[in-house]
Amino acid sequence: MICDRIDCMKPFIAMDILERAQELERAGEHVVHLELGEPDFDTPPAIKAAGIAAIRRGDTHYTHSLGIAPLREAVCNHYARTYDIDPPHPDQVLITSGSSPAFLVAMSALLEGGDELILSDPHYACHPNFVRFLGAVPRTIPIYEDDGFQYRPEDIRAALTPRTKAVLINSPANPTGTLLAPERMAEIAQLAADAPSRPWIFSDEIYHGLVYENRARSILEFTDHCIVFNGFSKLFAMTGWRLGYMIVPPDLVRPMQTVLQNFFISAGSIAQAAGLAALTHPAVEADVAAMIEQYRERRLFMLVGLRGLGFGIAVEPTGAFYVFANARRFSNDSYRLARDILETAKVGVTPGVDFGPHGEGYLRFSYANSLENIGEGLRRIEAYLAGR
Repeated sequence: MICDRIDCMKPFIAMDILERAQELERAGEHVVHLELGEPDFDTPPAIKAAGIAAIRRGDTHYTHSLGIAPLREAVCNHYARTYDIDPPHPDQVLITSGSSPAFLVAMSALLEGGDELILSDPHYACHPNFVRFLGAVPRTIPIYEDDGFQYRPEDIRAALTPRTKAVLINSPANPTGTLLAPERMAEIAQLAADAPSRPWIFSDEIYHGLVYENRARSILEFTDHCIVFNGFSKLFAMTGWRLGYMIVPPDLVRPMQTVLQNFFISAGSIAQAAGLAALTHPAVEADVAAMIEQYRERRLFMLVGLRGLGFGIAVEPTGAFYVFANARRFSNDSYRLARDILETAKVGVTPGVDFGPHGEGYLRFSYANSLENIGEGLRRIEAYLAGR
């Protein structure tokens, strides 16, 4: 008998779409992948070289459970350079095997059964599953297309209860690509500070750096009663290296370290050496800048193409590499529509319902693919819509 905490966990539909697309490819079909939340670029050469050098040096053993000291120092320096903050202390940085384990560690340390965590709807599909797995309760707040899919602080205030333990923000956001306005971040930080339960702010900053207008702001610019989640997968095209980190207040380090030691021991030593190069090697900055320029071009191309096909985009996304497009003109069943596009047009897209009930009627399109492939995918979708 499967235990309740697994039996009630919802599948990650984006992965179901990917895996069906891979089945079609094994059968000889050519599929255009616009469903993937993964950079299509190779990891920059200097980062790969650092990983290879670590292997050759024999740095293939356990590290300190918090991560190697030079990498934790580099994270602090990166945040101090990028944001209007004093550098965190390296002892406040916990290196993890990707940002997903970081969420599991933090929530395991802070959420009791029945505690509540506030998150937006739509949201990254896995976030509420972490909460439910620990016996806590995800409380979702709808966010709206015409408002740029941004939290409304007054809605958060109305949702606060004595059991509210945390408010989760994600900027730039998956699936919407939206940046949370700094004045809203400040207001959310203040209302959390004023609430009787004094909830933590969990800030998912994994898409920081992938911004095409304005700039991303860290929650550390507005409050220290927070936990920052970040990593190397998106900005540095390092998804397979599985390397992330948290920045946490000093009094949370030891309890979270205890979780890390018991469940994960340490992040991979080779990946940590590569992550250090990502943050410190002078050649990497130019490689990342070149990737961002290509994302910027793809974003504009996809926005024009989707609007030309009749999809609704009220407010243009300005971060990450997603367009969350209103598809209600074509169907109110986003799962069926996405599956039909895959089976008929051989284009992978992610149904909006994967990201919460308020995402129903939308499709998420990723532009983490070449202009040539994006163009081919849009042409196939155009033919599909014309033949319906």
